[in-house]
Amino acid sequence: MGILLTVGTSGCRISYSFSGSSIDYNEIRTFSIEDFANRAALVYPPAAPQVTEQLRRLYKQQTRLEEVSSDGDFALEGAIVGYDLAPIAVQEDAFASMTRFTLTISVHFDNKANPKKSFTRNFSAYSDFDSSSLFSSVQDGLLKQLIEDITKQIFNATAEDW
Repeated sequence: MGILLTVGTSGCRISYSFSGSSIDYNEIRTFSIEDFANRAALVYPPAAPQVTEQLRRLYKQQTRLEEVSSDGDFALEGAIVGYDLAPIAVQEDAFASMTRFTLTISVHFDNKANPKKSFTRNFSAYSDFDSSSLFSSVQDGLLKQLIEDITKQIFNATAEDW
């Protein structure tokens, strides 16, 4: 007795990548990232360009998409909407021993191949630091860490579909 097994593959597409992205490169070939603006109440001028460049770097390193100046198949734009410091861990003398630095970025993502996956939403991350440190002395290091975290969140929300 023999068993005949027929498998049809004409309507099936499998997309897999070691980078974690699940982009259908037959439908999505380009990406564009507009320069992010800084609309937070507290503005640190280097922050917005760092967000833009880190996002571009992630897309270039982890996808095969070609960057275009505007109107990409994946199009992102956004702004820093929160750059906040808040005291936490208040001590007995009513002074905070720790301060929380929170970065919030609003992103509009347009997926031209699948408009149902387009969205506008906020992404945020925070880091705590010792209040005895001047914020100006730890700001750049903390900012770099938060931007890396948030841009990975944005990349995962746009390029991965697990």
